[in-house]
Amino acid sequence: MAEAQDKRATRRFALRLPVAVTTQEDGAQQKSAQTRDVSARGICFYLDSAIAAGAAIEFTLTLPPEITLTESIRVRCKGKVVRVDEGGPEGKVAVAAVIDEYEFLSES
Repeated sequence: MAEAQDKRATRRFALRLPVAVTTQEDGAQQKSAQTRDVSARGICFYLDSAIAAGAAIEFTLTLPPEITLTESIRVRCKGKVVRVDEGGPEGKVAVAAVIDEYEFLSES
């Protein structure tokens, strides 16, 4: 059996961080999630319910000092869901999204 080729172009960090995800499905709804991994171009997180592939999302997370090598930094990102996998841990849904744009937020 051939090995699956990893198509990712950037390094992923296996981080378990809280993330606030906002979707436009049925009006703007904010959902709490936890990241599985994060890279410069994308994110994978666990949610209680699925988001449709192709849906536009916005999410905010705080990168810890271990990653930033300084202080914690809050980042707000906009992107699009590219994959949804049922059967995550504890009945969660894994949602993978590409990051289209991001901005660093001030602590105030």
